[in-house]
Amino acid sequence: MIRSPRPRKAVSVSNSFHRQLTMNALAASAAGVGVLAMAPPAEGKIVYTPAHRTIAPHQTIPLDLNHDGKVDFRFKDTLSTTSASFFHSGRLSIFPLAANQIWGHKTAAGLHYASALPAGVKIGPSGAFSAGSRSMAYGRQEGSSFYCEGKWNNVTRRYLGLKFMNAGKVHFGWARLNVTCNAPKVSALLTGYAYETIPGKSIVAGQTNGVDDAEQLAAALPNTQLPESATLGVLAVGAPALSIWRRD
Repeated sequence: MIRSPRPRKAVSVSNSFHRQLTMNALAASAAGVGVLAMAPPAEGKIVYTPAHRTIAPHQTIPLDLNHDGKVDFRFKDTLSTTSASFFHSGRLSIFPLAANQIWGHKTAAGLHYASALPAGVKIGPSGAFSAGSRSMAYGRQEGSSFYCEGKWNNVTRRYLGLKFMNAGKVHFGWARLNVTCNAPKVSALLTGYAYETIPGKSIVAGQTNGVDDAEQLAAALPNTQLPESATLGVLAVGAPALSIWRRD
């Protein structure tokens, strides 16, 4: 007589094992782990420098993004008056050194301005970078008339998109400023700057440190759900994961 196989009991997966298994799967995917090969991911680092530096009329302020002792950009704040003292003008500009570039735009009148980027914009290879100096904000007084213009005119916590060379390779970074135009004077406050250490890798405006995508995704997953990719994760990590699965 042939006996029917006894039905197997369903085994519940503990939350602790579920989370460990999920992390293994995500880590395996992030590192490019397959059944046959494993390669470690490139590790990057964002270097952030907080600042509180005033840029006032008649001042030129250097910016060394990566602290290697070489100036990458210069902020220049000018204030001029005509001989008749009838016309006064002030301008805040940024000048790239060597082959460095600034994210900006060109107006219909042919003027080159630096873009005032909001937080969250990805600054990288697809950005609108070009060589040459860029105006940020401009103020003028003609008799009793006062006028301010520019994308940086009276803004708070806006970002410059910066592209610079380091050891012959392209890197991306940002500088955060508050700018005030009290025509004809323009003044600014540099509140921080950062750059990505991996050549050619984008940085997000306002980003001050790196994010471990695998851990972030695992934290967002509910403990009651086990993604199908976890199976591949068990295969990728091998015996340790299988032994835990058998114990649970």
